[in-house]
Amino acid sequence: MSAKFETRDIVIPGDLIYEGKIRTGDNTYREEENLYATRVGLVNYGKDRVTVIALEAGFVPLVGDLVIGEVRDIELGQWKVDIGADKNAILTVNDAINKPFRSFLDMTRILDVGDTIVAKIVDMDRSRTAILSILGRELGRVHEGFIINITPSKIPRLIGKKGSMINMILRETRCQVTIGQNGRVLIHGRNRSDEELVVKVINKVNAEAHTSGLTSRIQEYLTKIKEEKK
Repeated sequence: MSAKFETRDIVIPGDLIYEGKIRTGDNTYREEENLYATRVGLVNYGKDRVTVIALEAGFVPLVGDLVIGEVRDIELGQWKVDIGADKNAILTVNDAINKPFRSFLDMTRILDVGDTIVAKIVDMDRSRTAILSILGRELGRVHEGFIINITPSKIPRLIGKKGSMINMILRETRCQVTIGQNGRVLIHGRNRSDEELVVKVINKVNAEAHTSGLTSRIQEYLTKIKEEKK
């Protein structure tokens, strides 16, 4: 039994990534005792499973995901929310204000078309539509900041191991950053200069997510920019 690459190496469809008995993960397939990649991405060797993190994959919603979405439509007792998935997600009145829907309720006073929200996926219905909730700390309508988009599969690199990357970015820029698993990142800082610095850093992470030693390079990048501003 042996791995054919190092964890986080780039692989392409058809690459032999493991010889031996081990469970197949996302974007892999087995032929007899061999595992192969089905997508271009970063190979990850776990304790009992091999997966490939697709570099250009779209967002596949999962229960528990934090997402940033935009209200696209209002229907009886619910809002349709674009979260970048194949289908719009659903947010019910009960999951928005913890009260049942009443016919006299003016839903636009809670959320209107065009509003941006931070929400959590709490369920998936039979058609695999995400069910959202904005009940909870730091969830709800967004009042400040702006959003940039990165490839959803690169979100783990932006967060880093045990939060190492994002915590370093927060410490160095003193901005508030909310990361949606759907690839949308909400940024709010004390001034435009700090916000623009976060955007530069996140774009760099997005472009270099497939490389090793990224956290150290981002730290050096931030230090260099700060020194140039002095």
